[in-house]
Amino acid sequence: MLQEEGPIRFSKIMSTALITMYLGFSAAINLSGALAPLKSFIQRFLQWTELLDPTNLVVSIEKIEKSRQLLLTHEDASGSDLEDKRVQEAWKRSLSTVHPDSSKLIPGPFRPAALLPFTAPMVFLSMLPVKSLKSMILPQVSFYTYSTVFNIVNGNASYDRRPHESILVGAGVIASSTFFGLFPRLLQVRFSLNSIFSRSVIPVIILAQLSGMNVVASRSLEPLRGIEVMDKEGSVIGYSRKAGTKAVKDTATSRVVLFGTSAFIPEVFSYFFKRTQFFLQCPWSLWTLKLSCTILVMGLMVPVSFSVFPQIGRIQCSELEKEIQSATEETELFYNRGV
Repeated sequence: MLQEEGPIRFSKIMSTALITMYLGFSAAINLSGALAPLKSFIQRFLQWTELLDPTNLVVSIEKIEKSRQLLLTHEDASGSDLEDKRVQEAWKRSLSTVHPDSSKLIPGPFRPAALLPFTAPMVFLSMLPVKSLKSMILPQVSFYTYSTVFNIVNGNASYDRRPHESILVGAGVIASSTFFGLFPRLLQVRFSLNSIFSRSVIPVIILAQLSGMNVVASRSLEPLRGIEVMDKEGSVIGYSRKAGTKAVKDTATSRVVLFGTSAFIPEVFSYFFKRTQFFLQCPWSLWTLKLSCTILVMGLMVPVSFSVFPQIGRIQCSELEKEIQSATEETELFYNRGV
């Protein structure tokens, strides 16, 4: 396990770094070491392509702990320190493996870099033609189980949450998401619906919408209890339900973009591929093409969807609760949106 020494201090360091990176006053992830704000979509996209490095899934706990200790000793790092490759690598490793709110190690299968290898095959299997309802149960259960756990693990963790609450919420979300995912398939089998609309269009729409609703449901405690909002120095001002609502809404939107696009484009390619001479000669090649297309599209869409909104969101103080407005003179506050 990660050592518990200084978890609150380390969490504040990560939160402050994320905020200053967004504002453009930190070079923690900027490999050139120059001041480069991450306000634009392109800059966030390039950052995520580094954080989604598959090697972050297998990095040892010892290396993560060394990175953490290095950052603790460089808490007040100067510009020359931040240009040090060791510090840059430590930041990348920490941001991709350690939760910024709790400073706890994110389990390997649920780190951001794991989303593509785990969900791409599930999306592919979920979009296969229905032969029987039984053949669809496992892909749907697997996809929504993984999505729910991923959303809970990578959501905002700054509010008070007991383990049994996460388990109960997760179980309910998995059951409801799976049911609504299987329901249109059940109708398709029951009434022998074979039109292109029922076979391709409706499943894409259902998958996209349920992916967004899965985020809303699995992170439903954030708008109810409120999440931490901070000033530009990383100091916690209070807990805001409105910030929690905005964080969940933005993340849900990014999931709709991710899985909707990842399911739609392979269906379009498949539609036109079926009309080629090559398909008539080698019908089996359709599934190879569709799986390859799904992986390629998701490989692009994962960093795109993560970059649509900054991980550290900003919100005007005037939009928050009155008790927070009265607790600070800042006009703009920040919060961890989660992934």
